Amino acid sequence: MPSSSALCKWVSLREALTQFATAPDTQGAAHIRPLHWYVACRLVVEGGFDPDDITPRPPFVVHRQGRRLMIECDPKAARGGERTVLGGLKTKIVDVVATKNGIGPVIAVSMKGTTRAFRNLTNRMEEAVGDCTNLHISYPTLVYGFFQVLRANREGGGIDPNDVAVRTNGAIAEGISRYHNVLARLADRNDVRDDVTKYEAVALTLVSPDPPDPGGVVSGFPPSDSPLLLDRFFEKLYRQYDQRFVFAAPGLERTTRRLEWDMDSPAVRDTRIAEYQPRVTGTD
Repeated sequence: MPSSSALCKWVSLREALTQFATAPDTQGAAHIRPLHWYVACRLVVEGGFDPDDITPRPPFVVHRQGRRLMIECDPKAARGGERTVLGGLKTKIVDVVATKNGIGPVIAVSMKGTTRAFRNLTNRMEEAVGDCTNLHISYPTLVYGFFQVLRANREGGGIDPNDVAVRTNGAIAEGISRYHNVLARLADRNDVRDDVTKYEAVALTLVSPDPPDPGGVVSGFPPSDSPLLLDRFFEKLYRQYDQRFVFAAPGLERTTRRLEWDMDSPAVRDTRIAEYQPRVTGTD
């Protein structure tokens, strides 16, 4: 039985990013796990996925009142863990996965958190490309997202030059800019016949570790025309999911159609959804 600290919790993006940005120890998963929880919970409340279909299982329960679907937070319903997905070359443990009974994995999100050694970021792209290719070989319809967060270490104050993300003049370090450009080429796979090495959605976020705004997202990067903005990440996942599993397969719609929560649901009225819109009845 996993410890309570490993069970999925309903956290805001700010809480998750603050944990990442300020964690003194990054050897384990404690600094990145709250982001797994954030994504899992958002897929339920905003995305309309049944919490039973998500790993790690978010802390929600669903009640049916006639034709109304009520959703509320219940920490006792939460589970932890990750899901192992069968790849074309090897199995892959994925951070967050939505699975439909009789169909298999339909949405997967991998997350990486990097706090230093930014000049070496591009060397890790082979791993990202390999993971994406591996899963798309087995599941060409899988909607796969990659979410990268970087600690925005500012130049000076004893920071090693290789660990600098933001220069004293506000410019982004060269290694991170190159990494952005490489990631952009791996984003926005729009059709099952497209390149299997590309992700359906990619997000890149710089997070400040410093007062007065620890956990705050660095503004202006990625630029406004970038395909890597977090604001568009989830929208891309939902759009590709609907196109592949709902509109293209009407015979499966009763299984694949995303749920809509009643406006009076306790979770819909919770302050933790301030960063996104819940999926409520009548939003289709």
